[in-house]
Amino acid sequence: MIRIENLVKRYGELVALDHLNLKVQKGEIFGLLGPNGCGKTTAINCLLALLRFDKGNIEIQGQEMRPDNYGLKAKIGIVPQEVAVFQELTVVENIDYFCGLYVRDKDMRRAYVEEAIAFVELESHRKMRPKQLSGGLLRRLNIACGIVHKPEIIILDEPTVAVDPQSRNKILENICRLNEEGATIIYTSHYMEEVEQICTRIAILDHGRCIAQGTKEELKNMIKTGETITIEGIGLEEEQLERLRELPHVFAVDYGENQLVVRCSSAKHNLIRVLGSLQEQDISFGKVYSELPTLNDVFLEITGKELRD
Repeated sequence: MIRIENLVKRYGELVALDHLNLKVQKGEIFGLLGPNGCGKTTAINCLLALLRFDKGNIEIQGQEMRPDNYGLKAKIGIVPQEVAVFQELTVVENIDYFCGLYVRDKDMRRAYVEEAIAFVELESHRKMRPKQLSGGLLRRLNIACGIVHKPEIIILDEPTVAVDPQSRNKILENICRLNEEGATIIYTSHYMEEVEQICTRIAILDHGRCIAQGTKEELKNMIKTGETITIEGIGLEEEQLERLRELPHVFAVDYGENQLVVRCSSAKHNLIRVLGSLQEQDISFGKVYSELPTLNDVFLEITGKELRD
């Protein structure tokens, strides 16, 4: 569906994209992750032919993406991170305007607009202007404007930023529905739990390069972390920490503010060994958590930094 090969984009001495390679298959929800400044927005702007690049190639459905390839652009819907609607227009007028950029037939456009309003459940708000909507409803309007012309490819750039949990769940449900109806989706977010919930494949970008790509299971298998054990309400000395570091399958021990974090490779009974060591040393402790690796663990181990910059 989408192929990006050896994409290079420079801003003077700054290399925003450094031979970026990505492939998005038809019908998937493709997660595009990385810290601020990693090249996500630049890559999307190049993909949309809104930005010239220095080297490389972009193909969509086997066609080269060019600024004048309007037929191909009509198959793409974009929902930007910053809400992009007209404050002077009502909900229905905004959606109709964006639909009219692609759909000329008035009857078809009217039907598409009504479908989009129903899809994001804004029927009772159709005559309101954007400033009258809550943050969650405004995000829904933003999505409706981006998908009203029924694009085959939809790019959603952090669509759940600064919305309440109920609105966030509704937005995620709508994204899955769009995918079930046949849309291929590119999804960017800093919320790892969202990506794990809805994305079929994921690419992690850093310094303009794709440093890892695959399903969430494949990404987790790339790292050493197999289990993270967190213990709260515990007081430890350096000698006691050293004994924990000597345990089998333990490769990282972090301690601060009376919280112990032990990272282990995949093995049976990691938790039993850690708790047994504490008991042998007569160390009391409070709450204990054991977690399998997350996407945030993947990013932290691969790049050495937290994803949420």
